[in-house]
Amino acid sequence: MDYKKLQNGSDIRGVALDGIEGQSVNLTEKVCKDIGRGFAVWLKNKTGKSTLRVAVGRDSRLSGEALSEWICSSMVDSGIDVTDFKMASTPAMFMSTVTKGYEYDGSVMITASHLPFNRNGFKFFTANGGLEKADIKEILTFAESGEETGLEKGSYKTGEFMDAYSKILADKIRQATGEDQPLKGFKIVVDAGNGAGGFYVDKVLKPLGADTAGSRYLEPDGSFPNHIPNPEDKDAMKSITDAVKETGADLGIIFDTDVDRAGAVLSDGSELNRNRIIAMLSAILLKDHPGTTIVTDSITSTGLAKFIKEKGGVHHRFKRGYRNVINEAIRLNNEGKDSQLAIETSGHGAFKENYFLDDGAYIVTKLLIELAKGKKQGYTLSSLIGTLDEPKESVEFRMNILLDDFKEYGQKVIDSLTEYAKNKEGWALANDNYEGVRVNLDKEHGNGWFLLRLSLHDPLLPLNIESDEEGGAKKIAKELVSFINGFDKLEKSKLLDFAK
Repeated sequence: MDYKKLQNGSDIRGVALDGIEGQSVNLTEKVCKDIGRGFAVWLKNKTGKSTLRVAVGRDSRLSGEALSEWICSSMVDSGIDVTDFKMASTPAMFMSTVTKGYEYDGSVMITASHLPFNRNGFKFFTANGGLEKADIKEILTFAESGEETGLEKGSYKTGEFMDAYSKILADKIRQATGEDQPLKGFKIVVDAGNGAGGFYVDKVLKPLGADTAGSRYLEPDGSFPNHIPNPEDKDAMKSITDAVKETGADLGIIFDTDVDRAGAVLSDGSELNRNRIIAMLSAILLKDHPGTTIVTDSITSTGLAKFIKEKGGVHHRFKRGYRNVINEAIRLNNEGKDSQLAIETSGHGAFKENYFLDDGAYIVTKLLIELAKGKKQGYTLSSLIGTLDEPKESVEFRMNILLDDFKEYGQKVIDSLTEYAKNKEGWALANDNYEGVRVNLDKEHGNGWFLLRLSLHDPLLPLNIESDEEGGAKKIAKELVSFINGFDKLEKSKLLDFAK
């Protein structure tokens, strides 16, 4: 097989289990062992070291144990001293490379984030952070070529790191509040969706004094019997919202499968995700870092940009893809422009103060610090985003491109729409747009905006529409239909039905 087809941006992902029609297993024992060998060769070349230590962890997926066994044995055969941490989170695996007393040369996390139960994959880290696309390509090239490290056989042992990682988070809350149990008197519920996030209850919240009764689905179960662990999923958000309402909790927390993303629900049952969680974290950071730049993905709302500006910050709307927003924030900092936060609407959030690591548990830790401080100082979390203007309507359509050479066709649609927008009455191209084409529409033409972009990996043109008035999204869709109808290789039935 062509190993490069397993690359998904800066990750490796594939099918690990039978169970969905039309999807053949491609993360076989041979493939996983080749990938382990490829990573060993890459790491030896990168570090120049002949003695290497690598930590391995996995989320709750049913295939995780087998994939871990395969990649561990392959790296041992390639001369790596491997420590298997078993169940872990993605952010913890990075932290194992920088935490004093551990400081592994590299780490591997076995996960496919929120994808269906039969999928799995690998994320790789060094102390410099997550690997880039070019690194993954190189690892897969080594995997395919059969290249060896030439090192003597390494060793294998099991270990534990989640206790140390959790203590880092708990101690951060203690230090910020000056109390040993700053969450005493608070009811906080967690929905881990049967992923790897259940540790946060026993290892962080309870030691800090929180009442966590009513938390849901903390036990790892890779069949995900209750709902997909994903803060963007409607069923998942309903689950944590119900838990908050039923228990009268002060805060509800939800993690994705490998805990690099998070969402929350406030005490009044309102969701804290997408634009709202970005606004919340921006408000928190701007207290201590006035004027800092908040880097987001391309589909954030007009109201969020206004909110960040009013709070004294700078909103820098960039491209979709968590590595894209993180790398853009790093670039700005390197140029001398302070950027404390890079965050996607999906819940991937990375702080300058935390290695620019996208860590859902760290996001929650920041919220809990503010929750505890607010009780002392007389404010609530919800008051921090009280001035955020939210759109009346927000919809997304994902239009399939019915061609093998989808990128060229998709770019042709975007380029044509850009030219079309320049002369369309009531339309105005957005300034400083880094992805696709974003157009603002005046009150007579829908009172909102749309963004058409090419998916990072799939043959899709996602279309996002937001409006500040009831019925505005339909009005914008109607204006778009006459243009979109000119492209017969787009599957656009849902957009057409909506615009009727």
